[in-house]
Amino acid sequence: MAGVKGRSGGARPGAGRKPKAKASAPAPVPQGDRDMLQLLQDVALGRTEATPLQVRAAIAAVQYTHPKVGEGGKKEQRQADAQKVAGRFAPAAPPKLVAAGGKKV
Repeated sequence: MAGVKGRSGGARPGAGRKPKAKASAPAPVPQGDRDMLQLLQDVALGRTEATPLQVRAAIAAVQYTHPKVGEGGKKEQRQADAQKVAGRFAPAAPPKLVAAGGKKV
């Protein structure tokens, strides 16, 4: 109502974006007790069906059960390699000292 104080403007009924229809979530597919990495491989190869939520959960869980090959960094890898080789270059044991008289003191 133009000209009436406090009554101008405001939301009009039916104005604005229309709400999106909510999609119902698909029912989870029973997987049983499976390894998460095996589940992801089966989904990728098309051997099994899984909901998007199950796939995301498997991706999150596989990080804790199967570490990446490159995790640890260069320094840790070099240290591990050095420890493998260290056995070849270990100092020899010193000679045992045996008293010539045969008596033990």
